[in-house]
Amino acid sequence: MFYHKLWRYKNQVFLAGMAYLLFFSINLLYDSIPDELYVVEGEESEIFFSVPVSVEKEEESVEAFFSTAGKVTAGLNGDYTLNCKFLDFIPVKEVAVHVVEPDFVLPSGMPIGIYTKTQGILIIGTGKVPAKDGMNYEPARQLVQGGDYITKVNGKEVLEKEELMECIASCGGKPLVLGICRDGRPIQLKITPVMDKEGDYKLGIWVRDDMAGVGTMTYIREDLSFGALGHPISDADTGSMLETKDGKIYETNIVGIVKGEDGVPGELTGVINYKEEYCIGKIKKNTRTGIYGSVNKIPQEMSGEYMEIAMKQNIKKGKAYILSSLDGTLRKYEIEIDDVDYNSKEENKGILFHVTDSLLLQETGGIVQGMSGSPIIQNGRLVGAVTHVFISDASKGYGVFIEKMLKH
Repeated sequence: MFYHKLWRYKNQVFLAGMAYLLFFSINLLYDSIPDELYVVEGEESEIFFSVPVSVEKEEESVEAFFSTAGKVTAGLNGDYTLNCKFLDFIPVKEVAVHVVEPDFVLPSGMPIGIYTKTQGILIIGTGKVPAKDGMNYEPARQLVQGGDYITKVNGKEVLEKEELMECIASCGGKPLVLGICRDGRPIQLKITPVMDKEGDYKLGIWVRDDMAGVGTMTYIREDLSFGALGHPISDADTGSMLETKDGKIYETNIVGIVKGEDGVPGELTGVINYKEEYCIGKIKKNTRTGIYGSVNKIPQEMSGEYMEIAMKQNIKKGKAYILSSLDGTLRKYEIEIDDVDYNSKEENKGILFHVTDSLLLQETGGIVQGMSGSPIIQNGRLVGAVTHVFISDASKGYGVFIEKMLKH
């Protein structure tokens, strides 16, 4: 009797373990398969998932089992759905397939100077105010947060740091009601300024209302719209994506290169001339996959031909190159694509690559700050843009799929 109960208990544990393993495996498969795919009308596309699932399209059935790729031809009937199944019968996920027309853009790779104003006054952090009574006070502590935006003071709209400073200076020590935008939600906070040793009133906050830097333009369309960076303009102190009001891009000259080393990212140093005659375009959007806007004209440096874009399922592991300018001349630098993640949780880290070009490794050590946005080209088609560098190894980096940038 005892052995019978023990056997039954072990059997239950085994079945529970198998059920958990199956549940875990299906969830792993689900996360490895993209939610949607884009295919070019009339073009045969390889639908390849590196996980053991079968793929069914309408009444057709194509296999995608480990190294076997399923081929689906995009017809003229518009969008459709792929049903992915584990062991040919356990439903895992439905993939929405969008049929699109062939798309062509002019790849860039040229450096640009970026200047943008914030949508409100960005709070970077709080600090102590050495007061007139000899004490140190921190009036804004635990009230405001880094990444908050001040949009109003006592109901009056403020757009720039100088306006905020005037409101504080003229408050007479009375509490101020700050209109704050936090994570897209408006809130109000009451803070009482402190008089410092010089007799000036302070809130004890560090703020910023603009940002400037150097990046790389990825592409220009025929209608003169552009995409650049491949990642958002973010605040260096808070790490948060800037809520921008307006911005401009300018001609810039790279005057220095700091090589990337283990643990220390390198950077391109550029000189930006902010005179209006050097302005080449306007920034209209700052998004998770880059900045977007329009240029006044196609720069003379971009004398190449329009290039077809490739969808993520058309990207292969192996040789590719990035287009970038380190000394005023656009050059192709060879890289090796190591992995393609169709369903990356970070949408601008879908392409993993490492630099193989000896000249680029010699000059920069690999990928450096300022090269973000450099086009990634494979087999004569634009597949993505450089977005991140590995801090521990400057020769390795990530890229964003070009289809994600072109959504904007």
